[in-house]
Amino acid sequence: MSTLEIRDLHVSVATDDGEEKEILKGVTLTLNSGETHAIMGPNGSGKSTLAYSIAGHPKYTVTSGTITLDGEDVLAMSVDERARAGLFLAMQYPVEVPGVTVSNFLRTAKTAVDGEAPKLRTWVKEVKGAMNDLRMKPEFAERDVNAGFSGGEKKRHEILQMELLKPRFAVLDETDSGLDVDALRIVSEGVNRAKEANDTGVLLITHYTRILNYIKPDFVHVFVDGKVAEEGGPELANQLEAEGYDRFTQAAV
Repeated sequence: MSTLEIRDLHVSVATDDGEEKEILKGVTLTLNSGETHAIMGPNGSGKSTLAYSIAGHPKYTVTSGTITLDGEDVLAMSVDERARAGLFLAMQYPVEVPGVTVSNFLRTAKTAVDGEAPKLRTWVKEVKGAMNDLRMKPEFAERDVNAGFSGGEKKRHEILQMELLKPRFAVLDETDSGLDVDALRIVSEGVNRAKEANDTGVLLITHYTRILNYIKPDFVHVFVDGKVAEEGGPELANQLEAEGYDRFTQAAV
């Protein structure tokens, strides 16, 4: 079993006027292998900041606190070292990479994470199987990464990476945004397959409960004003769906 521990994490970001603004104000979370943690909260509460801080985005400055993976200091690792250690981020807005095909990108990423190139015959079979499960046509592999992709195609590609790279922990930043009903089900099934196959721990960031109908959370954490305002089980998500975030935001004010 692996454990990702976040302890009293404070994170700031530079504003347009050059000032540092504190976004996370003391976040503490523990994720274990095979667990699904849903992070919910209103816009601007710090959910995506947590995701990018775990991944090592240079825009975000950790001012205090710790992130450890099985006792190893994640904050001391470079972005690529974090990926090789088993951390994965499915971005809310995946970037386009013109000139690099999906097939080349996936094999390069797999080689970088594992430290050696996958055996070609086995790899091709694995990629085709995962693409078929995600209802992705074979020609998708020869398109440039995210170039001209629809919202649904971008999200399927993110989960394709998750299935093939087999991370220990996957942070999914609003993977449900921009998905229609069918795409939401297909993407969610992909997350569940990857989780079950590799005992992956999942940190699922979302505004809405609809994805939680497919990806069942073990724990729900409500973010408000850069802090965890409340924690609970799946029933907390249902309560948020019925009542919204008003009682949390009013308390924060």
